[in-house]
Amino acid sequence: MSSGVSRGVLLALVGTLVLTPDAMLMRLSGMEGIQMTGWRGLFMGTMMLLAWAVSSRDRGGDMARLRSGPGAMIVVAQVLNSMLFCMGIASAPAAVVLMGVAAVPVFSALLSRVVTGETTSALTWAAIAAVMAGIGIAVLGGGHGDVALNWAAVTGAGFGLGVAFVLALNFVTVRASPDLPILLAIGVGAWIAGGIGWSVTGVEAMFQGRVWAMAITGGVVLPVSFFMLSLAARHTLAANVSLLMLLETVLGPLWVWIGVGERPTVAMLVGGAIVVGSLTAYLSILRRRAALIVPR
Repeated sequence: MSSGVSRGVLLALVGTLVLTPDAMLMRLSGMEGIQMTGWRGLFMGTMMLLAWAVSSRDRGGDMARLRSGPGAMIVVAQVLNSMLFCMGIASAPAAVVLMGVAAVPVFSALLSRVVTGETTSALTWAAIAAVMAGIGIAVLGGGHGDVALNWAAVTGAGFGLGVAFVLALNFVTVRASPDLPILLAIGVGAWIAGGIGWSVTGVEAMFQGRVWAMAITGGVVLPVSFFMLSLAARHTLAANVSLLMLLETVLGPLWVWIGVGERPTVAMLVGGAIVVGSLTAYLSILRRRAALIVPR
């Protein structure tokens, strides 16, 4: 595996592991969806923009690139990602939302073909299929009494698919435009989402619930993880980043078990083992290959 791909895979893996407590902290907050969007956006945007202000060597150039088409696309993707995920978790069973999010590597592979002209290998497609099968077993394999074919489930799946699409769009755009200021673009998008959340919820209602949980996830978990995941997309295929990100889907419920006492079902453990095993095998094979992508 080339040094660039290896760096990208490592960044994606660490970024995903940092992200795994997010769902637990969301549940601990006891907040509504748009309220969580307000706090997460405020904390995440502030941290990202402060980091950009400290680290940028060309602020004028960064601002100009932010106003470009790809820059605007990253901002919009971040706004939609923040809002759709929070609204989905708040209004529908988490299992179906996560099942929708599991489509992110598929969207990444398809968008990569269209935007960057990169093809995805048969090995990667096989890993995607195995991982999605594992997630399907985890979230739909029994023990989820609240999962049924109803309007809430359909809505949750729609929110999850929306999150998957905008995440894939973010990764592919960053890979196609390596000069984009990631910290600035994601920070501005997070601030806009946060502003919408505050405007809709109202100042007084914003302080209901556990703000400290939102401070941890918005101030540490989200900025660190999303920066590393976006940076990873510059070094390896967006589908690889998206595939590794699905570890959050199976590790997140374990954090929820630790934090709020929701014991994972046998199906979740079996599905999680399939996901982890598939990704371990995939990374092992990847290390022995010089490249997975053949540019057109």
